[in-house]
Amino acid sequence: MIAKYRKQFNQDFSQEKYEACKEILKDKSGLLPAFRLSESPMFLTNDFKNKLIDASESIIDQIKALPEGTLEKAIPANCKVPNDTKQPHFFTIDFGVCRNENGEIEPQLIELQAFPSLYAFQRVFEETFCEVYPFLDEIRNKMPQEEFQNFLKELIVGDENPENVILLEIFPEKQKTVIDFALTEKLLGIKTVCLTKVKKEGKKLFYENNGQKIQINRIYNRVIFDELDKIPNLQLEFDFREEADVKWITPPNWFFKISKFLLPMLQHQFVPKSYFLHEFPESESLKNFVLKPLFSFAGSGVNLNPTREITDSIEDKENYILQRKVVYEPIFEDIDGEFSKAEIRLLYIWREQDARPILLENLGRMTKAAMVNVDFNKKDAIWIGSSNTFFAD
Repeated sequence: MIAKYRKQFNQDFSQEKYEACKEILKDKSGLLPAFRLSESPMFLTNDFKNKLIDASESIIDQIKALPEGTLEKAIPANCKVPNDTKQPHFFTIDFGVCRNENGEIEPQLIELQAFPSLYAFQRVFEETFCEVYPFLDEIRNKMPQEEFQNFLKELIVGDENPENVILLEIFPEKQKTVIDFALTEKLLGIKTVCLTKVKKEGKKLFYENNGQKIQINRIYNRVIFDELDKIPNLQLEFDFREEADVKWITPPNWFFKISKFLLPMLQHQFVPKSYFLHEFPESESLKNFVLKPLFSFAGSGVNLNPTREITDSIEDKENYILQRKVVYEPIFEDIDGEFSKAEIRLLYIWREQDARPILLENLGRMTKAAMVNVDFNKKDAIWIGSSNTFFAD
């Protein structure tokens, strides 16, 4: 935490400025965020940022060194999608802001995904903080907006006409992330299309726009494939598992391959020890671990205090992990003198021609609850919700 910037932000903060941030986001996207925005960004040192990147680089190295076929074991047999790629187009990695035994603030890995997060939104959110609090401009992300846009456009649109590229989601208007869809449309010139509206003729896919049938050549995929089975009476013309003349950005298989499935295989000082539930050794104590399903979003299914009774009752133990508990350190002071805890998600893209991914942005999440999810906070709490991290010396 950097006292200089925290002190200045807290002095400058007002409820009016918080409302101004939300209004600016509404003006830029046409929507108010459907999730809670934290009143404050997070301020951390470049030394902490270097620790984040060091851990991430080590994790990337370990993933690249895995024996061939290891990641394929993560894909459920009924969820395999054809036309996979050798690496994902997106790579996101979450770290908790923790304190170690020596009293030092350090990151601890929470989870990782090859699924696109709020790339377009986070960039605009950072810009908005800087508009309302101009002193932040000196420590903002140094990547120019044009470069950021070109990276995403090259990755998602490629050489295609944007009208032949879609952002695919199931019932997008009902998703909490709909503001990111709107900002992505503005950034890239593509349309958001509900999966129920995709038509299939032979191996070709189409959607309708202003009464015209438009062929889909590339899909920026935001659908969580395995959740489709949970939607009752869902009528679709297109099954992901069918062959189709389309380029996935990124193929749904990567949602499974880069996930908590990897955690037991990773080693680093900033990576808590993890085990698959069916391989949990008797020498370890359950009280030191958190129980997590391999594939879940927004903390669903996580048990902070698992018992033997709970773990014994789970039939598909291979689909759960136990991850050593970490202690989030409340270091982000609010205007009332109370403190929030946080996670930081690093947002990478991984172009097909590149050996390593490129870091574009970060996403912060602040909380005062036991879990970093705004749903678990008191309704009148402040300094909680979606945020952004500014790094400085």
